[in-house]
Amino acid sequence: MDNLISSIFKNDVYIDLTLYQYGWQKCNSLHSCGPRKKNHFLFHYVISGKGTLTTKDNISGTKIYNLTNETGFIIFPEQVTFYSADEKDPWEYVWLEFDGVKVNEILNTINLTKNSPIYIPKSQCLGNLIKDEMLYIVNNSSESSLNLIAHLYLFFDYLIKSATLKNDVIGGGKLKDFYIREVIAFIEQNYQNDITIEDIASWCNLNRSYLTKIFKKDKNVCLQEFLIKYRMSKACEKLKFTSLSIKDIGESVGYSNQLNFSRAFKNEFGISPSEYRKNNIIKI
Repeated sequence: MDNLISSIFKNDVYIDLTLYQYGWQKCNSLHSCGPRKKNHFLFHYVISGKGTLTTKDNISGTKIYNLTNETGFIIFPEQVTFYSADEKDPWEYVWLEFDGVKVNEILNTINLTKNSPIYIPKSQCLGNLIKDEMLYIVNNSSESSLNLIAHLYLFFDYLIKSATLKNDVIGGGKLKDFYIREVIAFIEQNYQNDITIEDIASWCNLNRSYLTKIFKKDKNVCLQEFLIKYRMSKACEKLKFTSLSIKDIGESVGYSNQLNFSRAFKNEFGISPSEYRKNNIIKI
């Protein structure tokens, strides 16, 4: 049987970056996974040994990548993949499954795409920093969710520093990127008000259909869904850390009607606000 550590992230909500599952495995000869699709991004870093990644899509067809130690690979949501350990020198790897509105922006910056899924660090030192952050998360699953998310941010920081960047780095000068940042800043400052997509488009002085199109392409989530998710993440914080009533919390995140707030919350998380508070309340 393979040596395996695997954990599921606690049910906390983080918009920019969040974890789902993470683990470490020292595989047996020819151990394989797939063919399958994932709902979120999945990044593996090979610590030792060898293995093969196979990807398949309707545009690029089938591609096979041979990997060795101190390299990594990423699997995208809904991408069909198959990967297998080498027969004579099976790999040992650590993995993180994650998602969030910042992920596509980061991956685009460091040239990790469906057609270019292999990560090779600029130096062994930087590769070790990536590996160490991933192993910290795997080996400290009992730590608070904030602790693990902080190390997820460090993982991405080292990933950016160790990868080959595009010319248009994060924070660069593309007009489209400027509009996306303006949208997010507007939502952060006004989510508690009764704002609409039209209000956001008007603030940016853009056509609504154009704005929603570039936002969906950049963040891989529609603008209305992002607004709801952001409001719900703030509602979760208030349910956990305050004693405000459900009605007051709903109003504080832009829902004047408590029933509409409760319905939106349950659609997002599968439970009511009161059930969430009961399961997650933190006394301070």
